[in-house]
Amino acid sequence: MPTYDFICNVCEDRFDVFLTYAEYGKTVVHCAHCNSADVRRRMTKVRIAKTEEGRMESLAENFGGFEGLEENPAELGRMMKKMGREMGEELPAGFDEVVDRLEAGQSPEEIESALPDLNGDETTTGE
Repeated sequence: MPTYDFICNVCEDRFDVFLTYAEYGKTVVHCAHCNSADVRRRMTKVRIAKTEEGRMESLAENFGGFEGLEENPAELGRMMKKMGREMGEELPAGFDEVVDRLEAGQSPEEIESALPDLNGDETTTGE
């Protein structure tokens, strides 16, 4: 049975209602918190699952032109943010900070010198 999201126009609380397809639009929905019938349907986001191949194709379509990104850190940061979202995977620690710095106009060299621990070198001097 599908779940439908609603918002009460009286108390402004959100709530879910389970309705069959046949019931939807015919059954009067009441707020789960204040029992008011003055409610509206809340539109939720739809998430579409992509295969690894689909994500790579989408990346190739969106990021065909990499030339000139070295001279434009802000554009490089925007591109990296889009790629991170498109991959749909857990990103390494510090990714968001690097992207934010790129979007603010910092060069990769400046970021690298400001955040030396990001290159993944975990060499320790054990004496």
